[in-house]
Amino acid sequence: MFTAPRTFAVVAVALLALSACKEEKKIEGGEPIRPVRTLTVAADAETRTLRYSGSVRARVETALGFRVPGKIVERLVDVGRRVEAGHVLARLDPTDLKLSLQTAEANVAAARARVKVTDDARGRARALNTKGFMADSSLDQADLAFDQAKAALEAAVYARDQAANQIDYADLKADADGIVTEIRADVGQVVAAGTPVVTLARDDEKEVAIAVPEQDVVRFRLDQTVSVRFWAERDLVLAGRVREIAGSADAASRTYAIRVGFSDDARVRLGMTATVEAVVPVSEGAIVVPASALAGEPGKTRVWVVDPAAATVAPRDVTLGAVAPEGVRILSGLAPGDVVVTAGTQFLTPGRKVRLDAPVEAQAAPAH
Repeated sequence: MFTAPRTFAVVAVALLALSACKEEKKIEGGEPIRPVRTLTVAADAETRTLRYSGSVRARVETALGFRVPGKIVERLVDVGRRVEAGHVLARLDPTDLKLSLQTAEANVAAARARVKVTDDARGRARALNTKGFMADSSLDQADLAFDQAKAALEAAVYARDQAANQIDYADLKADADGIVTEIRADVGQVVAAGTPVVTLARDDEKEVAIAVPEQDVVRFRLDQTVSVRFWAERDLVLAGRVREIAGSADAASRTYAIRVGFSDDARVRLGMTATVEAVVPVSEGAIVVPASALAGEPGKTRVWVVDPAAATVAPRDVTLGAVAPEGVRILSGLAPGDVVVTAGTQFLTPGRKVRLDAPVEAQAAPAH
């Protein structure tokens, strides 16, 4: 009647022994074999493409203003109007300018009369001096009066010509063919000389204005060849050239203004949205690893490299470069073909056995 309990005890002891054997295999070497995820590093692409959006602008965009002060009495153009050189854009009230011209003409008439009087006086003085009835000093005074009158006449003529020019300045004219892009003053407004009234974009050379952050502005240089694409014309790609790079960053956005000129095309209009594409070299750090592969202490970064033959890991110090879209660039410490651990690094020690549960991933050169 006691056979069953004895049999149960024997089976229990056997199971415990078997479990102990399995546990010993699991912890062979003193530590469990950790599963890790790895990545086989490869050299990244030697170039990358920078893309920045901007708008099409005229290369020369001028804020035109009157050369004389006055009150605007007529505006002859609107925004978007295409004008030719010499076209009148706006007019000032010419009343005061006409009065100034009349005053100048009166001064010219007076100066001419003064010249005639002094010339006659000089002739009489010369005749009297010849007969011995007038001293040489008096003749010199007569000559001086004539010279002064003649100079005053010339000044009066110049003043009259200037007043006549100011009459013409009452008409604000386009200095080149172009398109009106902005109206800054309107009828009834009193403006000072030089106050911007109409902004005119010259209708000849066009360019794209983009804003580039400081980490990429060093990748651009003057006369660099780029490509220009347009949102409104998806199939249109024009060759561009970097014409201007700002010497300092914008105070608000902390970006640098870059102007890109491109070949003329009738389909491109001012204000269109454009994308500038520049292929630039990757100067350093051709190997990129994900941030999860990095370990170590502050100031001393390392990665764990796998020996596929022995299935063990070893730490290796690396030097970090710039941040890339796929991770962090490695300047030194790794070579193409090295297998690094990308997950599970917190459990690793030098020489520890690992199990590559996940397949080793080959890093492809990313397309930027």
